[in-house]
This record gives sequence, structure tokens and C-alpha cells, in this order.
Amino acid sequence: VQLVESGGGLVQPGGSLRLSCAVSGTIFRVSAMDWYRQAPGKQRELVATITSGSSTNYADSVKGRFTASMDNAKNTVYLQMNSLKPEDTAVYYCNVPPDFRTPGRGDGYWGQGIQVTVSS
Repeated sequence: VQLVESGGGLVQPGGSLRLSCAVSGTIFRVSAMDWYRQAPGKQRELVATITSGSSTNYADSVKGRFTASMDNAKNTVYLQMNSLKPEDTAVYYCNVPPDFRTPGRGDGYWGQGIQVTVSS
């Protein structure tokens, strides 16, 4: 199973970015995916979870600003990030749980990580 992320970069405070994560290498449908992030010197934290039924959960720090979505047909998940703050600066990782359906486990398959930098 391979996860490929795209869409990161440098943005000014208050700006927006959209991350994508495409899953390949499996014939099974992915029913849940997560987004994590890790800032320098900090532990990796769960940012958002989403299921194929469009159930989502978010960390308190991003509620109202970030929106996760999933394209079931493409096995792809997105993270729309609005009103970005400098404290959102981190490497963002997408994750597929080992059973393909239980979000928030913190194990399974990982993307390579993509840098998001919020700075003026």
C-alpha cells in the first residue's frame, strides 16, 4: 500500500492550502483515513479523521478551519486548510489504518510527509 501526498508549501498567515493523499497498491476500498502532523520538537498529533460515510473528527486546534473529505472512488483524501496560523507549521502525514476502516489508531500505512509552512 502506497500513500502519496501533495499540496504543501509556504503560505502567509490567514491563507489556505489543500493537501491531497492518494492511496494505491490495494484492491480493497479504504473506509477511513487520518491526517497527522508533526512540528519541530513536538510529537506527532492527530489532526483529522474521516470515514467513507463522511464522518469526521478534528483536533480542537483546527476545528472550524480545516475540513477533511474523501473521494471513495479514487481512494483519495483531502485536507482543506483555511485561516492558517504560524502554529500550523508542521510536516503533515496521511495515514491508512491497518484494517482500512478504524480511524485514529496511529498505526498502519503512512505517506512520506509533506511540509506546510505558515509564515509572513
